[in-house]
Amino acid sequence: MSVFERYLTVWVFLCIITGITIGQFFPSVFQAIGGMEVAQVNLPVGLLIWIMIIPMLIKVDFGALHEVRKHVKGIGITLFVNWLVKPFSMAFLGWLFIRQWFAPLLPTDQLDSYIAGLILLAAAPCTAMVFVWSRLTGGDPLFTLSQVALNDSIMVIAFAPLVAFLLGLSAITVPWDTLLTSVVLYIIIPVILAQLVRKSLLSKGSLLFEAAMAKMGPWSMTALLATLVLLFAFQGEAILRQPLVIALLAVPILIQVLFNSALAYWLNRAVGEKHNIACPSALIGASNFFELAVAAAISLFGFNSGAALATVVGVLIEVPVMLLVVYVVNNSKSWYNHEAIV
Repeated sequence: MSVFERYLTVWVFLCIITGITIGQFFPSVFQAIGGMEVAQVNLPVGLLIWIMIIPMLIKVDFGALHEVRKHVKGIGITLFVNWLVKPFSMAFLGWLFIRQWFAPLLPTDQLDSYIAGLILLAAAPCTAMVFVWSRLTGGDPLFTLSQVALNDSIMVIAFAPLVAFLLGLSAITVPWDTLLTSVVLYIIIPVILAQLVRKSLLSKGSLLFEAAMAKMGPWSMTALLATLVLLFAFQGEAILRQPLVIALLAVPILIQVLFNSALAYWLNRAVGEKHNIACPSALIGASNFFELAVAAAISLFGFNSGAALATVVGVLIEVPVMLLVVYVVNNSKSWYNHEAIV
């Protein structure tokens, strides 16, 4: 894990400060950037998001899908937690905390938008950072790769209908045209481009592929941070008026991460999977493809929306919380291996 990745939370805090500051001093500049749209897609942000997502998707080998059959139970738990527990539990937590308990402390006109952002965050399983978390726990690399490839294959088909269904459950109007456009722009096209680039690089040898990936590594995080600066430049006024919002939005995200990772970890132990399978299964169940969530939130609801802010809070707490999960699974290995649960 690079120093840059390890201190991602610090960089995000700096982006918050930078974005809010320059947004206050140069509002007309950011209004002009916000107006650069075609079919409700902001062009500067769209470009940054492609730079974020494509290098991550190049790492995904869809040829690894055949590895799925070697660990059917672990893969089954991954899919169960990622697609049947995580999005629905987040929708419930969003309703409970945002619409019920925290509602008096939050802007009334943004409650639906906050919940939508939380749903978008939970509906996008992690694609890239899970490789880092898996490596830190000694996870089986082929299992990690196969579950990522399978999740990404499902996401192409399931992301839009799942998000629409959960938004409908939360009584939030679904902008279907924009949602489908987001799926095409930020999932389907990047997957196709990434796999074409991957095939081209691998045809020139694995050493060149690894060298290219090392060079592209900083692109994703740099583009993410630049997007966050833009987002907070737009959100600055709202945050200065309601600084408590970020802390309140972090609560359901934190609970969801800890709940889903614990559930996946325990289920793998219950069915007798090895520790090096349980770890990546638990970690992908807890982490999110936050780059996609940020992109979809901005496209669906705009820079100034509570949805965009909620997805950014997910970025803010991702690294420290996931490092906590890594610490727990590493230090509970003796418990995990002690005896099988009947």
